[in-house]
Amino acid sequence: MLVYRIVLAKYAGKLIASGRAARWNPNEVKMIYTASSRSLACLENVVHRDKMGLSRIFNIMTIECPDYIKTKTIHLKDLPANWADFDQMSKSQNIGLKWIKDNETAILQVPSSIVEEEVNYLLNPNHKDFKLIRVIKTQLFVFDGRIKQ
Repeated sequence: MLVYRIVLAKYAGKLIASGRAARWNPNEVKMIYTASSRSLACLENVVHRDKMGLSRIFNIMTIECPDYIKTKTIHLKDLPANWADFDQMSKSQNIGLKWIKDNETAILQVPSSIVEEEVNYLLNPNHKDFKLIRVIKTQLFVFDGRIKQ
């Protein structure tokens, strides 16, 4: 399976988890966010950046996750109706925290909070199978100037 991640160019090439709080992890819990497509990776970035932030130098990483690596899936039907609301983020963070602590899989498939019918893949850098996941390509990524005009 190929997944995609858009990062500032200085962070491209290596799979690095910052540990900063986000949708599926509380602060200081490290996981790497990837998307199932380039366009979803773009959307996931756009919602978190202003126009100036989109003008920086980015790369898109193509990441190969071997199909034989076990993946856990969080289904949309198993989440509360309002799970994507900002004030409900602790619910999804608790799910991610439990996944990291249980350390059962290197990959967690989750619904996108932007396009619920699409999925993102979280990578667990602490799992033994994480070493099998690799960046196979990085290339310049420029956000279209019409975004957030």
